[in-house]
Amino acid sequence: MTRNLGFSTRGVAVAEERDLYASAGVDTRAGDHAVELMKKAVQATHGPEVLGGFGGFAGLFDGSKLLGMRKPLLATSTDGVGTKVAIAQAIDKHDTIGQDLVGMVVDDIIVVGAEPLFMTDYIACGRVVPERIAAIVEGIAKACAATGTALTGGETAEHPGLLGPDEYDVAGAVTGVVDADRVLGAERVKDGDVIISLAASGFHSNGYSLVRRIIANNGINYADQAEDFGRSWGEQLLEPTRLYTGELVRILRRPELDGAIHAFSHVTGGGIAANLARVLPQGSWVELDRGLWSPLPVFRVLTDLAGARLEDMEGTWNLGVGMFAIVAAEQADAVLAACKEEGLDGWIAGKVSTAARDFEGFEQGAKGVDGGAVRLVGSYAE
Repeated sequence: MTRNLGFSTRGVAVAEERDLYASAGVDTRAGDHAVELMKKAVQATHGPEVLGGFGGFAGLFDGSKLLGMRKPLLATSTDGVGTKVAIAQAIDKHDTIGQDLVGMVVDDIIVVGAEPLFMTDYIACGRVVPERIAAIVEGIAKACAATGTALTGGETAEHPGLLGPDEYDVAGAVTGVVDADRVLGAERVKDGDVIISLAASGFHSNGYSLVRRIIANNGINYADQAEDFGRSWGEQLLEPTRLYTGELVRILRRPELDGAIHAFSHVTGGGIAANLARVLPQGSWVELDRGLWSPLPVFRVLTDLAGARLEDMEGTWNLGVGMFAIVAAEQADAVLAACKEEGLDGWIAGKVSTAARDFEGFEQGAKGVDGGAVRLVGSYAE
């Protein structure tokens, strides 16, 4: 497990160089202390597959389990948390940002059916505050443990002069594996397949530039009490990203559901329709009935503060849908029941069609993917 905040010792005594580096704004002793504070949480994510212990230059992961696969394909994803970190910094609460980071990367690779193996993280900050860095990494480690992911490496970089003393940003990357004949995606989706929506915990980690603008335009301080929620605005808006991977991996492993799930879509940047369209085959379409769910109160309150309609936010926020599963129609009820058993709230939201139709008002593909078409119809439930 690497966790570096390094410096060169050529030509100068170590103690002297530490002092010189500290005078430039980089405190390696603080970095070392941060490592000690996070060590136990990180090691808790390590199973026998993680070799070499903690603190090396590179993390090692035993790939022997891949030998039992016919054609193992490695899956990888990298992401950050975006401007949500500004809210964490504003109220000095850093223990949930790590879960947001894990959700953004791990829940992307489950979309292709991949099980996560290991993750690495990167934290850039203006000044190392050991307790702050440890809180971030402990959040990462706990979320990794919850999703069956080993946290095998990381880096803390101190960037004085580039970032303010209390500013930081986080990023991470995950590697997973899926056997070639188990890959999920548009190629498996068929006419008549059913769309299952899985509930979100809130904004997750997307659309926070708009959230922050609405808050600022209304003169709200993140430390202010939000009467609608019984806690501060900052605490409400830091509600951590819902993690889906651990539960979905277990569902995919159920023998009775073998082949039932054809695709997943992780609802992140771009909103609801565009993300679902990415995993549909060309020529197919889906209408999602808004009346089948009621967006969480936080979405309604922020939309009202913006003087907008919920429909205006569909291309930015998830409005309470964090993940879609596209499943065989005859097994939809069984998949939905399995989701509920795993603690995932869900509902049937629509079905896939390949019938000819006019595509006016549909979102067609997104992010370079020429996929299917999706539109939302009706009005949201109260």
